[in-house]
Amino acid sequence: MARQAEARSRRRGRISDNIDPVAPQPAHDRIDLSRAAWARELPDLNTEGMAIIGRARWLTLKLRDGIEAIFARQGLDSGAFDVLGALLRSGVPYRLRPTELYRSLMVSSGGLTNRLARLEAAGLVRRVEAAADARSLLVELTKKGRRLAERAFRADMAHEKALLQALSPAERKQLAALLRKLSLALDA
Repeated sequence: MARQAEARSRRRGRISDNIDPVAPQPAHDRIDLSRAAWARELPDLNTEGMAIIGRARWLTLKLRDGIEAIFARQGLDSGAFDVLGALLRSGVPYRLRPTELYRSLMVSSGGLTNRLARLEAAGLVRRVEAAADARSLLVELTKKGRRLAERAFRADMAHEKALLQALSPAERKQLAALLRKLSLALDA
């Protein structure tokens, strides 16, 4: 009897059946509505993954334009910033082998070559001989590139900080920890 009532409830697609009861929910978002619709059509299917992965995907898509606009104001796109950022993170003397760059950025060597050509033409990177192997060239961040990468990253972090103000410091810390745990599990 209880199973039949539960099945009827799920067929009706009550939104509350598809929300994790961890905290009071102030409103239903598009993912809640989508899960409720799926519950009506496929009441036997667990859509818990959508509550997390669906929201992560939606957030990524929603936030991309604002972040790209920050880079665009600096005369960059996210691909160019990725190269400059990787070089800046590498520390003094801000140099990496092209192989190290394309592996860390997960782009093809051809894709990296095009990015490097554009960045070099703009005076943001240069190629220098490797001290240990004169046949090998390293990619080095110029002073202009370093200033631009730092300015773009600071602007991006200020933007992201403002976006996260909807969460308390404790919630941000908890969310970061949970996402790290999932990231490590998927990277294993």
